[in-house]
Amino acid sequence: MERFTRTSTSTDQVIWGIHPIMEAIKAGKTIDRILLRKQLKGDMVSELVQLAKEHSIHRQYVPEVKLDKITRKNHQGVIAYISAIDFHDLGEIASMAFDQGRSPRFVALDGVTDVRNIGAIARTAECAGVDALILPAKGSAQINADAIKVSAGALMRIPVCKVPHFIRSLEDLKASGVQIVSCTEKSDSTIFEADLSGPLCFVMGSEDMGIQPSILDMSDACVGIPMRGETASLNVSVSAGIALFEMIRQIELSEK
Repeated sequence: MERFTRTSTSTDQVIWGIHPIMEAIKAGKTIDRILLRKQLKGDMVSELVQLAKEHSIHRQYVPEVKLDKITRKNHQGVIAYISAIDFHDLGEIASMAFDQGRSPRFVALDGVTDVRNIGAIARTAECAGVDALILPAKGSAQINADAIKVSAGALMRIPVCKVPHFIRSLEDLKASGVQIVSCTEKSDSTIFEADLSGPLCFVMGSEDMGIQPSILDMSDACVGIPMRGETASLNVSVSAGIALFEMIRQIELSEK
């Protein structure tokens, strides 16, 4: 039988113990991440880690005190979060769109860790008809009840793809004919100068670090939003909204 509880700040399920977590994975439950005590060893631990790798579940090694703060139960040095949503396969979504004769459109979030920003972007993306959100398995906020609430339920409707290799996934999209457009204040070109009417993936970065240089280098276009005031940048969710509805404007013009 699974041993689980719920965190005090959300409705996320937390389960603990090696066997319950392994059974949850085998039963097909969507595990957001697994926390393991540092230096935890043993045959069963190795089996759990291997199973997590096979299912592309992010693992993080933490001090035991962190696990104890989550639950005082006998967690055996392992705790897992069951995701509030199911994740989808990015390749399948892109292929389905092309098979249907339409242009797939995505929003990829590079290092965005604020759940309210993710929720707000998901709401805008769903309103804009985006096919899916793309999140890295490592270095992204957990999709929890707070994110779902901010999204006004959009995170229950728009597919979310949590990918283990973020840059590789963008490269695969690019190889399939999807234009990778990075939104960055470091660009001299504006969002209004780019062609956004075809297959497209917007990349949005965190407000503190921005988009990784390697992603900027592999992008088909790097674009910014013209600024008139003295504030250096916009909130990432506001930037995403401007970019997505410029995309819609161009799509509607191309269809006339």
